[in-house]
Amino acid sequence: MTILETRRLTLRLIAAEDAAFILKLLNEPSFLRFIGDRGVQNLDDARAYIANGPAASYARHGFGLWLAQLRDDGTPIGMCGLLKRDTLDDVDIGFALLPAYWGKGLAYEAAAAVMDYGQRTLGIPRIVAIVSPDNVASIRLLEKIGLAFDRRVDLNGDGRETSLYVPAPTPGPQ
Repeated sequence: MTILETRRLTLRLIAAEDAAFILKLLNEPSFLRFIGDRGVQNLDDARAYIANGPAASYARHGFGLWLAQLRDDGTPIGMCGLLKRDTLDDVDIGFALLPAYWGKGLAYEAAAAVMDYGQRTLGIPRIVAIVSPDNVASIRLLEKIGLAFDRRVDLNGDGRETSLYVPAPTPGPQ
């Protein structure tokens, strides 16, 4: 089911049939480095990840990570969407694209559309993001969609800190 479309992308629900793509994406070296190992080693693991992650979030919250695919030919390129983590007060935006699609403005296109959809369509008043402190490209993207560094947080209680980005303050009247 299509959630939203941009000029070049379609974002839709992730389904069990997407397991091969999810297996590939979650095992990209950049995903493992900046987001983390989700323990997805084979197609069964990928199907379980979909069922317990995105699909469970759709059922529980009405949103989750969506598959991002090229609008013209349906090629899957990554995922982008909204997450509600137990360890974070606010809904946060998440995204990951295959490296072949970096540097083309596609992550920005997806993230900007998801932010707009979350705020206007879903009525979520505040959307934040978490990011690895050394993920410079994602930090630039978060700033481009209107988020700003707030503080470092340890979401899992394991001593590993991540950076929390929140809506940037809007300048008041001069």
